[in-house]
Amino acid sequence: MVKTYIIGAGALGTALAQNISKNLKEVYLYARRKEVSDDINNNSQNKDYFPNVPLNSNIIGINDLNELKNADCVILTIPSSSLEKIIKTIAPKIKSDCIIISTIKGINKKTSEPASEIIKKYCQNPLAVLSGPNIANEIVLDMPAASTIAINSNEYEDMILNIFQSDKFKVQFSDDLIGTELCGILKNILAISFGICEGLKINDSAKFAVLNKGFVEAREMIKEFGGKQSTILNYCGFGDMVTASTLPVSRNHTLGVLYGQKIIIDENATGVVFEGKNSIITVKRLCDEKNINSSIVEFVNDVIIKKDNPESAFKNLWQTI
Repeated sequence: MVKTYIIGAGALGTALAQNISKNLKEVYLYARRKEVSDDINNNSQNKDYFPNVPLNSNIIGINDLNELKNADCVILTIPSSSLEKIIKTIAPKIKSDCIIISTIKGINKKTSEPASEIIKKYCQNPLAVLSGPNIANEIVLDMPAASTIAINSNEYEDMILNIFQSDKFKVQFSDDLIGTELCGILKNILAISFGICEGLKINDSAKFAVLNKGFVEAREMIKEFGGKQSTILNYCGFGDMVTASTLPVSRNHTLGVLYGQKIIIDENATGVVFEGKNSIITVKRLCDEKNINSSIVEFVNDVIIKKDNPESAFKNLWQTI
């Protein structure tokens, strides 16, 4: 039986644990705070995220990364800001053939590296990227969902299917790790742009024209940044971009709405991680370096980073539609 560990007991990590626990004898869910792992073990719940959802009894909460020494598969469901510290810690502990599956949808602000490149710096383990229109609140309730899993070796495809695939959760394979990651990074920026439009009460016809513009520009950026344009047509691309942009369950969508309403929030005070805000500075810099003209990136950067008037920023954006 595949020993599977999930690092990160947030909404997605807990939902994935619940989902794959149907396929596995045991699933180990690492929580940074001991009270969370105790809650999982003693009460079969994660009250911080799903207080009304009983977790399956074969989900085991852990609070010690040393336990990963026996892992066959490690799934990372942590913010991008925590990745380097975590991967440095676990790299010496895990077996060389343990597969690492990243769900991280962020980019390093200092080095411009996506999660896969940071992971590769510290370990040579087989690596995959999972991304798709996966709403944690639905997955934890065993509702149907589908996801793209990118991996550069088909040797581990059977293992991945045994872990994830079920009648409710469908897996689509890709060999484009970079493109799959870029879809997850860029979709956060598109979600912010759509949210800003909602905050401004822009009419639906115009909002979806903006979303279409963002989708086309994202396809070009994926190509310029080293991925395959066709990857954007997978679940990790079109499906995830529409989901994140149009549904209020997306944090980045909500962030855009607030800024469109001229409500500036203190992320440090709230403790909420907005990957899109962390990504926009880096993506803007990469676009400048490669002479890529993206009106959506400029729009989001103007409103979120430069804190320009959102009405004026939208007028500038609309001139490019």
